[in-house]
Amino acid sequence: MRQDLSGKVAAITGAASGIGLECARALLNEGASVALVDRAEDRLKELCAELGPRAFPIVIDLTDPASVATMLPQILDKFGKLDIFHANAGSYIGGEVVEGNPDAWDRMLNLNINAAFRSVQAVLPHMVERQTGDIIMTSSIAGLVPVVWEPIYTASKHAVQAFTHTVRRQVAKHGIRVGAVAPGPVVTALISDWPQAKLDEAIAAGGLMEATEVAEAVIFMLTRPRNITIRDLVILPLSTDL
Repeated sequence: MRQDLSGKVAAITGAASGIGLECARALLNEGASVALVDRAEDRLKELCAELGPRAFPIVIDLTDPASVATMLPQILDKFGKLDIFHANAGSYIGGEVVEGNPDAWDRMLNLNINAAFRSVQAVLPHMVERQTGDIIMTSSIAGLVPVVWEPIYTASKHAVQAFTHTVRRQVAKHGIRVGAVAPGPVVTALISDWPQAKLDEAIAAGGLMEATEVAEAVIFMLTRPRNITIRDLVILPLSTDL
C-alpha cells in the first residue's frame, strides 16, 4: 500500500535549484512540509514565498561544520520533527585528470562527500530517537558505472554509494530507510561545464532527463510501504550507453 506523505516533514539540501527544488515541489504536492536548505538566502526566500506556507527556507553553508550544526535545530524549531532528509546538494567536475585542477577537486569532494555525510549524521540521532525516518541521497549513475569523462565526480559518487549502503544496514534496526537515487545526465547547472558540442549532441539524441523526472522517482521511493526499502533507484535516458 502506498505510504501517504501528508503531514510529513522533509528537508532537502541544495534545494534552491535543480533536482532539490523539483523534489521540494513534489513533496509539497504530496502534502508534506518542506525545509529548503541552501546557502542562497535570497533565492530561498523568493522560492518559499512562491511555494506557500508549508515551505520554509533554512540558510546553511554545508561546507561549514558550525553552520551545519544549526540545521536540525532550525527544522525542529519550525516543524517539531523531521521525517525525511534528502542529502541532495552537490557539484560536478568533468574532464581529463591530467588537465585537472586539484584545488577545484577538493572543493567538489568536500561538498559531495564530507558535507553530505556530515548532514546525514546531523539528523540521524533525531530519527533514531523517533525510531523512524527516511534518508535519500542523490547519487548518480557514475556511482555505479565509472564514467570515463568524469573520474573525480565518479569517485565522489562511489563514496556516496558506499556510505548509503553501510549506513542503511546500520540504522535499519531503528526503522530508518536509507536509499540512493542515481540518475543519468539531468538538465541542471551541474552540467554547465560540459563541452557545448557534447551538450548539443546529448539534447538532440534525447540523452538528458529533466529534474522533475528524478523528483517523481524520489516520491516513488518515499511512498513505498514502510517494510520496503528502495536501495538504489537508477534512472537513465533511453538513449544512454552507460
